[in-house]
Amino acid sequence: MLRYAAIMLLAGIGIPVLAALNARLGARIGSPPAAATILFSVALASAALMMVATKGHGALASAPGQPKHLFLAGLLIAFYVLSITWVAPRFGLGNAILCVLLGQLISAAAIDQFGLMGALQRDVTPMRAAGLALMALGVILTQRG
Repeated sequence: MLRYAAIMLLAGIGIPVLAALNARLGARIGSPPAAATILFSVALASAALMMVATKGHGALASAPGQPKHLFLAGLLIAFYVLSITWVAPRFGLGNAILCVLLGQLISAAAIDQFGLMGALQRDVTPMRAAGLALMALGVILTQRG
């Protein structure tokens, strides 16, 4: 469990770094969509290398038979990267990530509450709702200075 928490902590640390780097790249080259395309090219190469290294390439053959709605995740990734690349330089990285974090808290609670998309169902109890509210308040306070 601690290993999973550490991996996700690192992923969380990476999100604002990704946003800052891609926003800066978009500003420097003058095109947020071009910066996102470059980012996705690097991501595709990295994922392909990991797939080959872990001998997971055989799994690609089963992809066409999967429910099409599962591929919407790719659109959500593209929306996030394009929006953070465009918004962060105009709205501030901290403010942009604040809104992302609040959205993640709300979405995660709803997904857990209803067991959406095959997730484990976990009720949003009053104690859990209070924890989510405290997390949201903490996220807001970090940007208020």
